[in-house]
Amino acid sequence: MSDPNTFDLVILGAGSGGYACALRAAQLDLKVALVEKGELGGTCLHRGCIPTKALLHAAEVADQTRESEQFGVLAELAGIDMKGVNAYKDGVVGRLYKGLTGMLQGNKNITIVQGAGRLVAPDTVEVDGRRVTGRHVVLASGSYSRSLPGLEVDGEKIIASEHALTLDRVPESVVVLGGGVIGVEFASVWRSFGVEVTIVEAAPRLVPAEDVDCAKAIERAFRKRKINFKVGKPFEKVEKTGKGVRVTIAGGDVVEAELLLVAVGRGPSTANLGYEEQGVKMDRGFVLTDERLRTSVPGIFAVGDIVPGLQLAHRGFQQGIFVAEEIAGMHPAVIDENGIPRVTYCDPEVASIGLTEEKAKEQYGADQVRSYNYNLGGNGKSQILKTAGFIKLVRVADGPVVGVHMVGARVGELIGEAQLVYNWEAFPEDVTPLIHAHPTQNEAMGEAFLALAGKPLHAHA
Repeated sequence: MSDPNTFDLVILGAGSGGYACALRAAQLDLKVALVEKGELGGTCLHRGCIPTKALLHAAEVADQTRESEQFGVLAELAGIDMKGVNAYKDGVVGRLYKGLTGMLQGNKNITIVQGAGRLVAPDTVEVDGRRVTGRHVVLASGSYSRSLPGLEVDGEKIIASEHALTLDRVPESVVVLGGGVIGVEFASVWRSFGVEVTIVEAAPRLVPAEDVDCAKAIERAFRKRKINFKVGKPFEKVEKTGKGVRVTIAGGDVVEAELLLVAVGRGPSTANLGYEEQGVKMDRGFVLTDERLRTSVPGIFAVGDIVPGLQLAHRGFQQGIFVAEEIAGMHPAVIDENGIPRVTYCDPEVASIGLTEEKAKEQYGADQVRSYNYNLGGNGKSQILKTAGFIKLVRVADGPVVGVHMVGARVGELIGEAQLVYNWEAFPEDVTPLIHAHPTQNEAMGEAFLALAGKPLHAHA
């Protein structure tokens, strides 16, 4: 192209969705302008998935050290050095950031435009006075940590997840407002570090988006770990005290702690970016799209956390690839939102895909749904790991498996097979001939399918 400011597509945001779109479009020989005001990689790499999972691994190491005697290993946990933990975490982020930056900067089809971008025409993004134009525009501006009306996050006593990731000390006590993915993950980390934790969740159970059996299992595990939680209790107010915060919840209950973590979800970062002014239809800040991720304005697409649905990095990543291929005329298959794997990395982990049993009954009728829970107590590797939990399968009567739900140590690593089963609309009978290696937790998946197919070996049908 002769004009250095004209491209095949302009992408506003270089998080998981934006950079995946840029890389796939570049592979397809499209010229890309990738606009980013912060660091390449976005929330997931710098303030979300990667650093939180590094903290969770450090927490796992702490627990293994504390509990090592049960394995015949004598060790002593002398304490948590947050300086060392943060150095480990930041090292992981830094290496991934360096690799991603090199990959993007080294691609001849990608031009990185550093600065705050704003949509000023259906085909144009303005960045600090420079206008870049594309035949197509992809909105990928990501999300931010939400709060509640009247609840001001000050970054000191009342913090959001990004503040929690940079704490230079282990607090004595924390109230976690929100029992979803972010809330239970931080609660899990802090408890492993020796913190007194109380979760406050307005919904009737923890991890309310998951299958009810998963929620019950997490609540049992958290009670055993002495993680306090109050469910069905909406937040009312918080007062700062000399020692920290005093949190009042419905019914007059009061919890005092050193810190309050606000973990009530993430909102779409779309304010003041020019979307509505250019005719892009919105709903409460989210960008509305059709199933092919097209907005209401021809030539403009949207991906990632700003599109209603699951706010997951791998969802945005796949949407970015989808849009690049759509623009290139490849007509990729529409993404099934229920076919996106979900993992919560607390201890124990929760992993799921497809419909919960409740949703399956709503969709197919209660008399048409069958489920089976395989207890990990019967699995050799789970016994070795000393983990409790289960694998739950949900199927349509005489039909395919429509949901897989798991709780236990490391079950996030099992979601790959579950994803294939769901997305290929496999029947239990299709899976039972497949050999699962022994001894692995993956065997439990095989046993669950054998039971659901009516031929259990180590379980009761």
